[in-house]
Amino acid sequence: MLKEIIINVQEEETRVAVLEDRVLMEVYIERSHNQRLVGNIFKGKVENVLPGMQAAFVDIGLEKNAFLYVEDAQPTRNPEVNHQTGYHVNIGDVLKQGQEIIVQIVKEPIGTKGPRVTTHITLPGRYLVLMPTVDYVGISRRIESEKERERLKELASRVKPDGMGVIVRTVAEGVEEEEFRQDIVLLSKLWRKIQSRATNCAAPNSLHRDVELVQRMLRDIFSEDVDRLTVDSRSEYEKTLEILDMIDPKLKLKVCLDERENIFEDYGITVELEKALKKKVWLKCGAYLVIDQAEALTAIDVNTGKFVGSTTLEDTVLKTNLDAAVEIARQLRLRNIGGIIIVDFIDMIAEDHRNQVLAVLEEQIKKDKTKTNILGITQLGLVEMTRKKVRPSLAEVVQKLCPYCEGRGKVLSEETVSIKLKAQIYQLARQTIADTILVEANPVVAARLIGAGGATLRELEQKIGKNLYIRGSATHHLEQVTVKAISDQDEIFSRTVPVKNGEIIEVKVEELHISNPADGIARLDGFIIDVEGGGAMVGELVSVEVVKVYRTYAKAILV
Repeated sequence: MLKEIIINVQEEETRVAVLEDRVLMEVYIERSHNQRLVGNIFKGKVENVLPGMQAAFVDIGLEKNAFLYVEDAQPTRNPEVNHQTGYHVNIGDVLKQGQEIIVQIVKEPIGTKGPRVTTHITLPGRYLVLMPTVDYVGISRRIESEKERERLKELASRVKPDGMGVIVRTVAEGVEEEEFRQDIVLLSKLWRKIQSRATNCAAPNSLHRDVELVQRMLRDIFSEDVDRLTVDSRSEYEKTLEILDMIDPKLKLKVCLDERENIFEDYGITVELEKALKKKVWLKCGAYLVIDQAEALTAIDVNTGKFVGSTTLEDTVLKTNLDAAVEIARQLRLRNIGGIIIVDFIDMIAEDHRNQVLAVLEEQIKKDKTKTNILGITQLGLVEMTRKKVRPSLAEVVQKLCPYCEGRGKVLSEETVSIKLKAQIYQLARQTIADTILVEANPVVAARLIGAGGATLRELEQKIGKNLYIRGSATHHLEQVTVKAISDQDEIFSRTVPVKNGEIIEVKVEELHISNPADGIARLDGFIIDVEGGGAMVGELVSVEVVKVYRTYAKAILV
């Protein structure tokens, strides 16, 4: 498998793309105004202790207080002991209000939630992760050889400082004791520096900031299994070579500089990122996925789409689900979807087929560095999964909630808006002594209120006993309406009618006149222009002279 890393450095953001066989699998984005917080270490002050939640809020100097679970606060000599034994202590026995503690962010603040922190500090190096507060030796699960695991555990036990713990990283497979010792020297020195800062500063205060995106990629992702790393910035390229000189000089041969203007565009990454923000994902066979990311969970639905197969229905369903399993694993990595994930594969009758799909999904998930668990198939045939959520998803990084629909993904129909608008008009008509009401709305809503030939408008005026002026405004969102009572007739006419008699304007003929096909209909800010003889010019931009202005439309002739 060809594995590449592409680094794009811009003025306001740095982006890193991971490609496998030229297919985009992962993307990391860091923006100058929104630096990553995970891994940063703070001296904080306990603000509130919540026995009912077995947690505490800690002031670390950020906008929102950090959240600290009791499992992340209690002292232990083994980070897994509490989960294995089920033993828990009371949060009140561990923390007191006003207490100053050293914590590390393990989960970014997302939405209205502050960051999650732990007192179990971890300092990652190239080959080892130092855990100063626990006495423990762990080996990466990705190292499968038992013989190699035992060898590495013995080496790690020899080099680790007394009373501290280490985790051996995947990239350490095959390395010798000297590389471990170099990591330990650097990480122990860093820990002493953090402790010294904590002693000499008041809470809340920052004690240590994790390295920037490119340096993290070199430390955590760039290894022997990567065939090439391409950087599009000369200064970042030179900095990369300097860092590799210290951590792994052999890898310098795999680094190249490519200063083309838009490297992501040329590699096809930009197009893939745009696709990764859409709900529908097409598979090569013609089937598709629908991915719905909600606050509580992510639902993924598999559909056959255009794929009809060539043999039996069972084989068509199996082929679709197998292709979907591969793509689902990719989309989880690419979109960085975390939390609970529910997958609705197409129903499979044969147990063997279900097992095949699960096996493919499990095999693909192994490529994901983020911890992911497949919990099996429910009675309804849904596959339940969990994926650790450490940083915001791709959508959370590059998108924000729609200010109109507030994340619903839907807006009220023009019919619904016009019905609500009528109710507002009736209410205002009862409350005002003014003889005229002005309404401004989106053109499609205004058209419904005016009706064919102004019939609905006249009916409304009869019901309310007042003059009613309706103006279509292209700047109004579909749900946005303005209703006001006005006494000055001249002001109303000037606001609702955008043209004057004798005025020459340029308009686009949009459609045929419904009752006189020889004429064309154009619109100016939602105001209808009836163009005499314009029926043959639909879709064209034409110059017209306004010859007669009415309350709801104007007549015009071609110039």
